[in-house]
Amino acid sequence: MNGFSAWQQFEGGFLTAGERLFYRGWQPQQERPNTPRRAFIFLHRGHEHSARIAPLVEQLGYQQDWAFAWDARGHGHSPGARGDAPSFMQLVQDLDEFVRHISSTYQIAPENMLLIANSVGAVVASTWLHDYAVPVRGIVMAAAAFDINLYVPLAKPALRLAIGFKPDLFVKSYIRSSMLTHCPKQAALYDADPLIAKAISARILLELADTAKRIVQDAHVIQTPTLMLVAGRDYVVKAAPQQQYFQKLSAKLKRLVVVPESFHAILYEADMSLTLRVIHEFIADCYEAEPQSAEQVLKQSAELESAGLQSAAPKLGLAKQLFYGVQRLLLNSLGRLSVGMQIGLTHGFDSGKSLDYVYENQPQGRLVLGKILDQGYLQAVGWRGIRQRKTDLQHALIALIEQHPKEQPLRILDIATGSGRYVLEILKRYQDRDIQATLRDFLPQNLADAEQLAQSLALKQSVTFEVRDAFSPDSYPALAEPFDIVIVSGLYELFSDNNLIAKSLAGISQQIAEHGHLVYTGQPWHPQLELIANTLNNHRGEMWVMRPRPQAEMDALVSKAGGRKLKTYIGTDGIFTVSVAKFGKAHGSVQSIGHG
Repeated sequence: MNGFSAWQQFEGGFLTAGERLFYRGWQPQQERPNTPRRAFIFLHRGHEHSARIAPLVEQLGYQQDWAFAWDARGHGHSPGARGDAPSFMQLVQDLDEFVRHISSTYQIAPENMLLIANSVGAVVASTWLHDYAVPVRGIVMAAAAFDINLYVPLAKPALRLAIGFKPDLFVKSYIRSSMLTHCPKQAALYDADPLIAKAISARILLELADTAKRIVQDAHVIQTPTLMLVAGRDYVVKAAPQQQYFQKLSAKLKRLVVVPESFHAILYEADMSLTLRVIHEFIADCYEAEPQSAEQVLKQSAELESAGLQSAAPKLGLAKQLFYGVQRLLLNSLGRLSVGMQIGLTHGFDSGKSLDYVYENQPQGRLVLGKILDQGYLQAVGWRGIRQRKTDLQHALIALIEQHPKEQPLRILDIATGSGRYVLEILKRYQDRDIQATLRDFLPQNLADAEQLAQSLALKQSVTFEVRDAFSPDSYPALAEPFDIVIVSGLYELFSDNNLIAKSLAGISQQIAEHGHLVYTGQPWHPQLELIANTLNNHRGEMWVMRPRPQAEMDALVSKAGGRKLKTYIGTDGIFTVSVAKFGKAHGSVQSIGHG
């Protein structure tokens, strides 16, 4: 019982990215009668671990609800060098895997979970809400570490320079317990805890800062009910970015409370009366309100778009017009020495031919300068994201193929295949399986390229090529034999009109088998929207103006068509996503798939 009368504490582990991380759970001795299970998911502060959460569970006092907390990798009993991780985005993926593990293992739907996250944990949680868009009931963010006080002038540039010479550089924390809390008991516990890691990887620290900047800048797409607790006397993190994040949030239910005189560890302070009162009021309001419907999510996203918050091509001043004019001039002259840029200028930078060249990632060009330019072009952040998207897409396909019964034939449809490389390469790995693939595209030349690639791979499976318009209802005959897996990759991101997307998804829902899966991509964010909109042309010969579609919006469109998202993969820079949804009336409230 570990001193608790209302909960049975237990320990466990969950798999994420090949590692098994440690977690703790608090099972209520008596659950709420005649209502779905509820759970609180706690994210500990940087340097700390899940055992530090135990007093918070008791203080909050929700004795009929479950609670869970895990040790972030590199912390507590989880593996990894202390204070380190493969990347900051891996920490975000770990949260996603943890929530899915809790949902499937303990039968608790995400919409009945509420997150309570402190400091670095709050940045992990807000990034997850932005990138993965899982519809949890709400979040309490305490002293979110969007901008850490490093005090040393030019500390971040110096760290970036230093890790160029020493990639495994660690930074020792300057934080003393007296800077965290006024409570002598809590300060003593912090000082005596042997599991608290006093150093952090410099690389993770910088990735945290970069990701936090992205999330604060794009916070308007987050609709999750949010309570932000800001410490009145915080020596560790800055208050201004927390205020900025709050102001940008689109949540209908959002509150910001400054806790006067509180140090950084708001949830471990001597006087918790105000903090507990506002948390209890917020949680009550979260669970009294119904979870957002797909229609509400789409309506709110439409309001954001009409307000210009998702515009990719704002009006430019004279200086920027001149700057981008010079960029276009250089692209159309020197840029033609690069094979990749030449393909983009001829066929469109969003075309199947351009993507296929980016996938190959082999710099080519005329003269030495052309190859140098091509190398820089292929390493642009967007193209790195495209290659990661292909990897994630193939991981998703492998997971779905592996879970399909081997003795049964498998039918795959790709509605806008381009060159079809990502599908055809996967088929080559499953020559021993009965897989029938249908590849469709609007352009006959793309299908000719795909067919040529299929022949070069000497595939044994049946592959059919069809010229179809992915947005036409005629492309989805309802009486045709259904498909087990339908893929839509890199298409919906090119069109801002949700009515087009809805028509396509309605057609897909007619051709997907009961309990079949949809694999779909998204682009919730891009760091170079203005540059692309003013320099690059698309496949229609127009300027390539993107309207990033928030992940919550994309998932809502799929939900309205009859799908329920199971999983999202996302690249390190947060630009592109690959998601898997299951279709069918009886797919249930809790699902998960493997990694592949």
